[in-house]
Amino acid sequence: MRTDLLTDPIAGLDEALATVDAFDQVLVSGLLRPQQITGLTGLADAVAGSPLAARVAEAAEKTAAGAAGEEHFVSLAAARIAVFGSVHDALVTRAAEATGRSSGEEAVRTAAETESPNLLAAVRSWLSDLARAGWQGIDHDLISASAPVISALLAEPGLRRLAVLLDGFAAELAASCPGAALERVPVRRWGDLWSRGMLLTVPGVAATPAIGTLTGRLLPLGVDLLEHATAAQAQVHAVFEPEDGIAPRLVRASVTVPKPDTIIGAGIWQLLRPHLSLLAAVGEGRSMDLADMPVTAEGDLLWKDELARLGEPADPFATARVVLPKATTPSAAPLDRHPARIAVPVFLEGYSTEGDEDALTFTFAGNQLAVETDRIPAAGPLTPKAVASSSACIGLLRWDGGFRLQPLAVETTVRKKTTAVHAGAWAGGTTDKVGVKAEKAATDAAAVLRERAGRLLRK
Repeated sequence: MRTDLLTDPIAGLDEALATVDAFDQVLVSGLLRPQQITGLTGLADAVAGSPLAARVAEAAEKTAAGAAGEEHFVSLAAARIAVFGSVHDALVTRAAEATGRSSGEEAVRTAAETESPNLLAAVRSWLSDLARAGWQGIDHDLISASAPVISALLAEPGLRRLAVLLDGFAAELAASCPGAALERVPVRRWGDLWSRGMLLTVPGVAATPAIGTLTGRLLPLGVDLLEHATAAQAQVHAVFEPEDGIAPRLVRASVTVPKPDTIIGAGIWQLLRPHLSLLAAVGEGRSMDLADMPVTAEGDLLWKDELARLGEPADPFATARVVLPKATTPSAAPLDRHPARIAVPVFLEGYSTEGDEDALTFTFAGNQLAVETDRIPAAGPLTPKAVASSSACIGLLRWDGGFRLQPLAVETTVRKKTTAVHAGAWAGGTTDKVGVKAEKAATDAAAVLRERAGRLLRK
């Protein structure tokens, strides 16, 4: 790892982010009568050398004059996403230079047939009304107008991606009404959701990624576990070694499930295990042999248990030291090119640690890399204390105002012996006292919930 490259400035990065921030401030007050024209002109200038130039320049002019239509708002959303896409690409290129790994070829995508054009038009109309009002102008009447549109979207399988985005977005906005009373506005987040929603209403934007198949050996690196009050997701990051001997590649396998808010900690694995047999392999430290497993061009495995079988023991740290440096990184889809989506698997050793468990950094010859200990899940034995005393780390390189590391596993010394501690160690089950206690509590909670549900159904 060339960690020095992660702290070196990237030409044009600050200017691009400032351009987006300025436009997002326009969205705060609204596009009906924008008060900060520089946010519009700056966005138009940023894409002046691109195919979007004429459309965005016209959109900025019309919006500044208070005469913009839906097509102009779509152009502004496209420009915003394009600028963030350039930021994403610059950061990914820098990460590739730091890791020394090459990127895969650009994915071929097939445009899907547009269904329900009237429904997409209704979505675009609501999002346009939202932009005209601005975040400070939202009220319950405006947000509730999205309800029938979202209900209709949820009934269309081909539009489920847009439906879920709008459902969550509308819920956040409804919880923040009235906008005029907001003390703090999540400016960038709402700008991201708005612009992404606008683009998803354009035919051909949500193109279908090319899907191939993989046959060979899958070597897990670690698990990224995300928990919400009503849902949980486990994403396994792994290296795939093709049967034909060509270069290994990075892949991911994910599972998302609904959950009651009473099941927390290690109990979450009980909800996830039945849907992804790979979690058992992770917990046991073993590889998996795949036969014609579907995979998207972005490296996401469309997991089917019948196409995988448990393989030989595979130490993730051996994989990280020997195979990971040779693995190629898949390219991201155009609409997914955003700094927040960067999650590059890396292996680090030879560092010293500084700071406490709440503000920890890894230092390499004077170069510091911030460690996101707050991303370590409670559903595993990995702790900030173990990370602080570690000598080697498998993690995900992310970006949030600078490159940061999310630990997935570390090697640390326990009783004078080097021991590996993994965030996903309990994924397949555990004999650890803490994990067993949490699993039992989750089992009891699930039993109570099933009994209550049964009573309701019997009434």
